[in-house]
Amino acid sequence: MGTIAKITRRAFMFGSAAIAGGVAFGYYKYHQQLDNPLKPKEGQATLNPYLLLTKDAITIITPRAEMGQGIHTTLAALVAEELDVDWKQIKTAHGPASGAYFNSALGGALPYPDYEESAVRETIGNIAGEIIGKMMQMQLTGGSTSTKDAYEKMRLAGAGARHVLIEAAAQQWQKPAGSLKTKDGFVISPDGQKLSYYDLASEAATISPPSDPKLKNPSQWRYLGKNMPRVDMVEKTTGAAQFGIDTKLPGMLFATVRINPNLGAKMKSFDAAKAEKMTGVKKIVDMGNGIGVIAENTWAAFQAAQAVSIEWEEAPYPKDTKAIVSKIETALENQSPSSTLRDLGDVNTSLKTAEKVIEAQYQVPFLAHATMEPMNATALYKDGELTVWAGNQAPVLVQQKAAETVELETENVTVHTPYLGGGFGRRCDFDYTNYAAQLAKTMPGTPIKVTWSREEDMTHDFYRPAAVARFKGIMGKEGPTTLKADVASLSVMQQMMTRMMGSSPPATDKSLVEGTFDQPYGIENYQVNGYIADIDVPIGPWRSVGFSYNGFFHESFIDELANAKGLDPLTMRLTMMKEVDEPSYKVLETVAAMANWYDPAPSGTGRGAAFNYSFDTPVTQIIQVAKEDDAIKIEKVWCTADVGPALDPQNVKAQLMSGIIFGLSAAVMGEITFENGQVVEKNFDSYDVLRMANAPEVEVKIVQNKSHISGIGEPGTPPSLPALANAIFNLTGKRIRT
Repeated sequence: MGTIAKITRRAFMFGSAAIAGGVAFGYYKYHQQLDNPLKPKEGQATLNPYLLLTKDAITIITPRAEMGQGIHTTLAALVAEELDVDWKQIKTAHGPASGAYFNSALGGALPYPDYEESAVRETIGNIAGEIIGKMMQMQLTGGSTSTKDAYEKMRLAGAGARHVLIEAAAQQWQKPAGSLKTKDGFVISPDGQKLSYYDLASEAATISPPSDPKLKNPSQWRYLGKNMPRVDMVEKTTGAAQFGIDTKLPGMLFATVRINPNLGAKMKSFDAAKAEKMTGVKKIVDMGNGIGVIAENTWAAFQAAQAVSIEWEEAPYPKDTKAIVSKIETALENQSPSSTLRDLGDVNTSLKTAEKVIEAQYQVPFLAHATMEPMNATALYKDGELTVWAGNQAPVLVQQKAAETVELETENVTVHTPYLGGGFGRRCDFDYTNYAAQLAKTMPGTPIKVTWSREEDMTHDFYRPAAVARFKGIMGKEGPTTLKADVASLSVMQQMMTRMMGSSPPATDKSLVEGTFDQPYGIENYQVNGYIADIDVPIGPWRSVGFSYNGFFHESFIDELANAKGLDPLTMRLTMMKEVDEPSYKVLETVAAMANWYDPAPSGTGRGAAFNYSFDTPVTQIIQVAKEDDAIKIEKVWCTADVGPALDPQNVKAQLMSGIIFGLSAAVMGEITFENGQVVEKNFDSYDVLRMANAPEVEVKIVQNKSHISGIGEPGTPPSLPALANAIFNLTGKRIRT
């Protein structure tokens, strides 16, 4: 079995201190009951943070952001299943900013491979997720954790509410609670009497729910495990759905920002005389690192922003892409490793004494999130309070940072979260909401809607970092006996923690090497080193984070090793993981059967396979490409994944398809470059994505061999890039390493 032989002392010390420290000074606080943040209006009632009752509907409060991934449907089903309500009665709403909605499934940031199940890993992960998540109020949608976090939590909320509703009816009817049943939002007595949940709610709210209510057996499920109609389907197909950019308030003015294109630098001076005379312009605001324009409409704000003459400070990083990549390579060559999260056997001796060492270097570019809905936020500053409307992935963080920006106490800031027109990690940040708060404070009492132009959005992202990797390997008879990987990139964790907390703790950045150190391959001598390049280009989490580039590096090299020995690359992978992780072996075996891998491929086509274990989910893909005139067409993708119990199979498939298209778009068209310190790609004309006309057919099969729930929003992305590269090699003999 694969194990981690060595964790850096620095990583261990930080992890121990964080967990032990949390227990030592926060144990009491951790066990405190969190207040229900819902404040029912007249005609409403609530029993817990996830439930709002009216006479006509049951609104399930969903603690995670709906950004197209269908999570509101699954979260609603978790509560509805245990509450015994009709699906037609259900409505959903984003929860307010509140620590009550903390994400307890973020323990995956610890430096352990997800596939290695052990008591120690599980214990530390649970402590990190529950205690740190709760104490830091991490109300976060990210890391493919939404279902994993909610699976038990929201079922318990539904079961607990059902219990107190039955108790309330039992008291009212003077009948044993055990004689009563529930159905479709009613408590029903043996003689057929009915009381609605709403009518029982006020009395039920005075009854303490059990600490561990009994949950339904999966054999009794009505909704979970089935293909459910999405709760947002009608709104989104009719245009009724309200996104952040749709916010409309009485007396609202409109704004935009123009921030230094030399990212992270300030503004030396500006001359707004021309812009101030333009029709509809109300105010030009000095933002420190740029300007904001408030106007009567968004177009007037856009035009005026471009009319301002500005002198910028220079960027704090190298001026062009070549120089930035060179600095990343320098970190690889001249630094000691920042981390060694896998170190099995004796890699260095093996490499020194080998007759033949296979080597390869890989490189990937910066990538933008390019969400379909550009960054926007609306803010109202009035009577010492601030209200923000914005699609976001971290409401408590938005609340805290907006409060700091306008110098208010956090409790005086309210955050409303509408639908998100894409997130992919970009809306985990809070720059766009801070700008709205800053502009709103300059005009108290007037709602200000700040919309970024597409160009501003593309050139002021927190990008997926560029990365460089060097691999060395030695082949045995059936597979590699030695693999050494050195990966250099910017640190997403360090930058994120600095933005959130003002500084970054001295912890190992797992995301730098995830997708390389944590794959379930049995290799005798196996070392993975990470090197952090200290470059001030702003970066952040991008769909599948480090897996997105490490999956490409690692699986491309595994393919190169197989080819060097003349082995079938899929059979070699099966051999390597058979004794390491059975669920991974099964997904690989299943996708081979789906694609008829061992039959000859159609004439003029090539096929490539790739595997990646990310967010606790093993995924395998086979891609088929074909020559078409002077180009290569991606014809078909076969995909298999194991998410454990699939709560909504149709949506799981949709997310895997989405992740595949996202990854292939990046592989074929995605690249952010720099010239003179500024981003070159400013819109979809130079940063395109796959469209329906050139997207491949995708066939997905879900297997359920794992006993526990795992993530699905991101795992479809990492294998797509190497599977495509491997398919192109199979077709053309050309190995793509960038």
